[in-house]
Amino acid sequence: MGQQKIILDIPMGENIRELRKQKGMKQTDVIIQMQLHGSMMSRSTLANIETCRRNIKASDLTIMTEIFDTDYATFFEMKSEKT
Repeated sequence: MGQQKIILDIPMGENIRELRKQKGMKQTDVIIQMQLHGSMMSRSTLANIETCRRNIKASDLTIMTEIFDTDYATFFEMKSEKT
């Protein structure tokens, strides 16, 4: 069997990047907060998540809801739903 590829149907990484920018945070700011909450995420991992080259762990997404003071639904919005 060949390697399977995950099809990205929701731009979660783009949503994370947009939330980060709305909060006026740099990637390093997010990483510091993530690590203070117990995550081992690195800045390069965040960069890969934001460019949709890597998926995010559920535990890290939970921490991000706290950091960005938002709910899970915000991360799953489709671009056409945003105005």
